[in-house]
Amino acid sequence: MTQETSDENFSRGMVVVAHADDAEFGCSGTVARLCAEGWEIVYVMCTDGSKGSSDREMTQKELSRIRHEEQVNAGKVLGLKDVVFLDYEDSLLQPTLELRKDIAREIRRYKPDVVITMYPMRNLDGDSFGIGHPDHMAAGEATLQAVFPTARDHMTFPDLLEDGFEPHKVAEVWIMGHPNPDLWMDVTDHMDTSVRALMEHKTQMNGRDEKWAHERMREWRRGRAVGKGMQYAEAFKKIPFRR
Repeated sequence: MTQETSDENFSRGMVVVAHADDAEFGCSGTVARLCAEGWEIVYVMCTDGSKGSSDREMTQKELSRIRHEEQVNAGKVLGLKDVVFLDYEDSLLQPTLELRKDIAREIRRYKPDVVITMYPMRNLDGDSFGIGHPDHMAAGEATLQAVFPTARDHMTFPDLLEDGFEPHKVAEVWIMGHPNPDLWMDVTDHMDTSVRALMEHKTQMNGRDEKWAHERMREWRRGRAVGKGMQYAEAFKKIPFRR
């Protein structure tokens, strides 16, 4: 099935990923489009981003600070409503009850109609986004657990309710990097914004320039658009939830 957008009249979204730059590589064209259409979009970063560097002089504390700053700057390019940092230790993320609770708190706080997150499994038969990093799988699994049933049920983590976080039912989850997508978003008009957001992650580029980013991002998204009547697309697996 080819579907360009959701059938519903949604206006709020949340993207939950493991690291700064995960969303820029995976779904920033979609986020740029939705923000341009008036959606309120919030990012939730699960880790502190403190590990991904080959610089032996860099400290974890300083790298985390830089990655926070770069993600906030990328969010400004896209037009995000907010960026939330849960600050679990990078490269050690697990789908724990604590992580599930923290994500559920943000879902209850911002009340998204749609949550976009990472594929929670290894795909050994392809090159889907996020195939190898355990943090990606942990973030995806914890997010699905947070959406259903944790954010929905008032008796799960009752202290959230006591703190004023009322239950919220997410309508749809869109999984990026899924090997069998059924939702394609036309991002042709938003590629420049997507690339500009990615380029804010200067410490992640490893010397790659904007020309490289334009070429690679277009190459990847052109591949996802084949046969869909679009020039550039991002693809997701849509999981609807009864409201």
